[in-house]
Amino acid sequence: MWSQVYDPFGSMVLSTAVAAIPIAVLLGGIGIFELRAHVAALLGLAAALLVAIVFFGMPAPMAGLAAAYGAAFGLLPIGWIILNVIFLYQLTVERGDFEILRTSIGAISDDRRLQLLFIAFCLGAFFEGAAGFGTPVAVTAAMLIGLGFTPLAASGLSLIANTAPVAFGALGTPIIALAAVTGLDLHELSGMVGRQLPFFSVLVPFWLIVAFVGWRRMFEVWPPILVAGVSFAIPQYLVSNFHGPWLVDIVASVVSMASLALFLRVWRPANPMRSVSESDDANAATPNAGNIGSDANARPAHSRAAVRRAWMPWLVLSAFVFLWGTPQVRAALDGVWSLKLPVVGLHEAVQKMPPVVAEPKVEAAIFNFNALSATGSGILLAAIISGLLLGYGPGGLIRMYARTLYLVRFSLLTIACMLAIGFVTRYSGVDATLGLALANTGWLYPLFGTYIGWLGVMLTGSDTSSNVLFGGLQRVTAEQLGIDPVLMAAANSSGGVMGKMMDAQSIVVASTATRWYGHEGSILRFVAFHSVALATLVGLLVLGQAYMWPLKLLAP
Repeated sequence: MWSQVYDPFGSMVLSTAVAAIPIAVLLGGIGIFELRAHVAALLGLAAALLVAIVFFGMPAPMAGLAAAYGAAFGLLPIGWIILNVIFLYQLTVERGDFEILRTSIGAISDDRRLQLLFIAFCLGAFFEGAAGFGTPVAVTAAMLIGLGFTPLAASGLSLIANTAPVAFGALGTPIIALAAVTGLDLHELSGMVGRQLPFFSVLVPFWLIVAFVGWRRMFEVWPPILVAGVSFAIPQYLVSNFHGPWLVDIVASVVSMASLALFLRVWRPANPMRSVSESDDANAATPNAGNIGSDANARPAHSRAAVRRAWMPWLVLSAFVFLWGTPQVRAALDGVWSLKLPVVGLHEAVQKMPPVVAEPKVEAAIFNFNALSATGSGILLAAIISGLLLGYGPGGLIRMYARTLYLVRFSLLTIACMLAIGFVTRYSGVDATLGLALANTGWLYPLFGTYIGWLGVMLTGSDTSSNVLFGGLQRVTAEQLGIDPVLMAAANSSGGVMGKMMDAQSIVVASTATRWYGHEGSILRFVAFHSVALATLVGLLVLGQAYMWPLKLLAP
């Protein structure tokens, strides 16, 4: 048994600086030195192993096993999702169906701002609620690039949009995990997060369009933006407070999509934006993105049968992702075949210590090899069925799958290394040192406690993992400071969602979906300000909930 040490130098300042080295190497390599993502990830992994073994005293075999465990988790379920989403996308592009899909979306609106709103925010929230773990960014970025958006716009804007729904993603998995590790009531946590994020569900659509085209052109379409945000926020609040975390995103996204589509049947912008080059805001993303869709008015007419065929793969995908996300289907598939493999030498060999937890706690390390119930398997089945319906034979499907595997080979390596870094820092206690540094902020803890959630997601790429990592710390620290532990546990999840756009794993997913390999640094620089600014706003809201008005704000 090895017990974690959080201040190996006897100075939290020095220990925190050393603990930050892997993050600095990874993000600096991508964002500053513009290294290829897989190279930066390999360097970051080497730094994480060095810090864990040499400075934090983790036995080298344990550190190696933690890295291998993380790499395996990176490939299943996350890499498995990305591989199969890109496979489906390649099938539709090869036969020209994606082009038909692109033009048919003009029936909803030929305005690029509203297309972005519908796909990245509304539809992306549905995929987040049903599957999570990178699925929404992969799907929406691929759809936007197919619509003519350039890689920077498609990648960065998909990441910004994938924020407010994340805490209730994958049928409420982050909140369920948070309740499990903190021992707090599930419905209280769901309700508190549901009283924090609706404000941002209204704000993020406006923020998204401003990031795309600037303030002036955003104000031209503020009514549908408001409709999309409010029609998402109200169900998000109601379902999370009166039902629970499971169906929040599913219900809210469906209501938002329907509301926006109906509103756009009776409302049209006075100055439609059919090309990015129409933007004149120097601070918008569009000058860097080039001209997209300037031929929107010249798109050919397609038969209803062709349009149905183009939409068919994505409807099949939605159905399978939703089915694979339901607990009943997952349980049934796991009952057919599933392996839980303890990582011998790491499982129950690491002990988390106070003050991160109330009392010493042994860490489990079990790899869930659930190949049937993994979301990526449902996506693969959807892709195969769609491919057959599109006219591919078995040989054609195998050929396209091999081509897709070759396309994403470096992305899979990168994702494996990213998760290896996260698992090494988790099991060595390096990430807990960073969290403790933020926890020592006294009455400002509600603000900085929110940053802990943000940091956790940026490190691990998952709101669920961040909640598992720091949920206990949030409760213990809140109780010591006399702050409601439900508030701070919820803040960990709500703040974490704003780190989703900046974590290296999500950036690699976006660059893979848009086939913009080697430009991860550009994406990181684009989203960094938005991530920090939104996390700060969440922190200020939590600070206000703690001290300036009742904690039961909007509570039923």
